[in-house]
Amino acid sequence: MNTIEPHLLIVDDDERIRGLLRKFLVRHGFLVTAARDAAHARRILSGLDFDMIVLDVMMPGEDGVSLTRHIRTTATTPILLLTAKGEIEDRIAGLEAGADDYLPKPFEPKELLLRINAILRRVPDEPATETSPKVLNLGPVRYDTERGEMWRGSDLVRLTATESQLMKIFAVSAGTPVTRSKLVEDLGRDRGQAQERAVDVQITRLRRKIEIDPKQPRYLQTVRGAGYMLAPD
Repeated sequence: MNTIEPHLLIVDDDERIRGLLRKFLVRHGFLVTAARDAAHARRILSGLDFDMIVLDVMMPGEDGVSLTRHIRTTATTPILLLTAKGEIEDRIAGLEAGADDYLPKPFEPKELLLRINAILRRVPDEPATETSPKVLNLGPVRYDTERGEMWRGSDLVRLTATESQLMKIFAVSAGTPVTRSKLVEDLGRDRGQAQERAVDVQITRLRRKIEIDPKQPRYLQTVRGAGYMLAPD
């Protein structure tokens, strides 16, 4: 992540909203590129890297969930989805596709700014060059706690910003259950059942990257009545 002027991609088919968001975010120190739909966004993404993508779910042509899924095949760039109020299915589908968070429309620009900054804070720093790494072994997977990197053999496992932050939280508390409400709080989100459900979805995605059998987790366990626990070898 750039330390000066993070570069955001805004994808929304509403020209007025694109213009307002661009002005507001530029005023708050961001570089902003805007795309009018998913096809336009794909063309931009083929030539540019971004610090974060703010993506409307409901668009003509390819929707935001499908575009999220496409982006996640090659990149871990943080994604914030803008969803219609009350469309729980869209939010869950977006998180399952790999989005980091969602914001229901209509929203206050200030809240969007808070969400963007919270997500950008989760992005892992560049790994230090001179460290003696502390490694947690999770079967065939190993997690370097100092570098915030996950490896399977010689292959680096790509983690989204939210997955990376979850691993940091669990690594600090390895062997001790962490409640869902504590995870929501540590991720910088508003408290509530909807956000706890969102955390459940992120845990499910993270298990697919760690576990041999994600349906019977050995390393990222559910502790009944207490939350989730990382149980390294």
